[in-house]
This record gives sequence, C-alpha cells and structure tokens, in this order.
Amino acid sequence: MQGQSQQQAYDRGITIFSPDGRLYQVEYAREAVKRGTASVGIRAEDGVVLAAEKRARSPLMEPASIEKLHKADDHAGVASAGHVADARQLIDFARQEAQVNRLRYGEAVGIETLTKTITDHIQQYTQIGGARPFGVALIVGGIENGEPRLFETDPSGTPYEWQALSIGSDRNDLREYLETEYEEGITTEEAVGLALDTLAETTDEGLTPEGVGVATITVDDEQYAEKPNEEIEAVLEERDLLASEDDGDAE
Repeated sequence: MQGQSQQQAYDRGITIFSPDGRLYQVEYAREAVKRGTASVGIRAEDGVVLAAEKRARSPLMEPASIEKLHKADDHAGVASAGHVADARQLIDFARQEAQVNRLRYGEAVGIETLTKTITDHIQQYTQIGGARPFGVALIVGGIENGEPRLFETDPSGTPYEWQALSIGSDRNDLREYLETEYEEGITTEEAVGLALDTLAETTDEGLTPEGVGVATITVDDEQYAEKPNEEIEAVLEERDLLASEDDGDAE
C-alpha cells in the first residue's frame, strides 16, 4: 500500500519526477493525443501537404465546425490531434508569434523558429505547478527560404523534423505505411494522394470528402490553401478511396 501511495503522489504532481525519471502527466497527455483522429503531414519536393480525418460524432454535426487544419500564417499551416480546445490555444499563440515576427523584423517567421517557439511554450506547462500539459500534438509545415519544412510538436515540448509523419489514432500503423510508400522528390500533387492513401489505411469503408481535410503550401506561391470538397472527391475517386453510398445504409 505504501508503494501505491507513493506512485499516486508522483502521478498527481506535474512538476515531480518519479524515481525512474518519468513525468506521468506528460505521458497521459501523449495518451490523449492517441485518442484524437489521425492527421498526416508530408514534405514534397515543391511544398508541404497536411491532411486530417474529420470524424463527426453525429450526422447532425456540421463538418465545417470540426477544426483539424489551421492557417498559422500565409506560408505556414498546422494540423492537430488530441484535445481540440488545447489545439486552439496553441494555434492562437502561433498566429500571434507569426504576426509579432512580421512587425518586429519585417519578414515571415521561419517554420523551425515558429515550431520551437510553440514547443518552448508547451514545455513551460510541464514544470509549472497548478497547470497541466497540453493534451495535443501538432504538425507544423510551411515554406522557409524557398524550402518546404515539416515539424512535429510533442506534449513534452520537444520539436522533431520529419519528411512524413502521422499523429493521433493508429499513429504507428500509419507511420509504417508512410515509411514504406514515401519517396523523396515526390510532387505536392503526389503527396496529396499519398496523404489520403495513408488516412484510408485505418478504415475499410473508404473516405468521404466531408470526412477529411487537405491543405497545401507550395514553394511557387508560399500560400496556405485548403482544398475544396470537389477536388478531394476527385482524388478519392481516382485512387478508389471514395466511400460507397451504401456504407451508410446498413443498420
């Protein structure tokens, strides 16, 4: 019983390391990320693609209200997985930092700089009493000095740079698929198809245009742009990923 009470003490104290060097609340935050729907990021030769599954809890819910993809600045986008409210707070923080950089230096913020500013903010919540870690992971992608960059933020406040990655539910399975299918030098258009292929790996029913979101930032214009449902539907149909209308009729 004494060992169990000691375990609970470390469990409740966000600023206290356990004897084996663990911060339990940060680990729980990572578990919260795994409960979120999947998001995928892919770095192409000429841009970055962000894609996310937008799972509605009810057919009465408006798909447009499900926030998974966000514009941080003209040249930068963010995909999230985990607690939506936590993601909104970090997105607002990222947007403010991007605008401060423009006002202070007269230029767009670097993607690596923006990511590390976000993770510095996240890290503070792993060592402040009376607060909890952010239960969300982010994919930050964009164009920096004419080059596509792609980063991940972790609830611990650690940034990682990737060629392609997934966060959220089924992360390991989707990452294994990306490790097999991703090739350096692919175009943004090919990366869009790969991102949708990856999201479709975890479902047998296929995907719907309303159930996924896709955004691109290309080197040519350095502008964040979300693809309309018509374009997504065309890609899904071309790759035989479109859900059949009969799938929703079964009782």
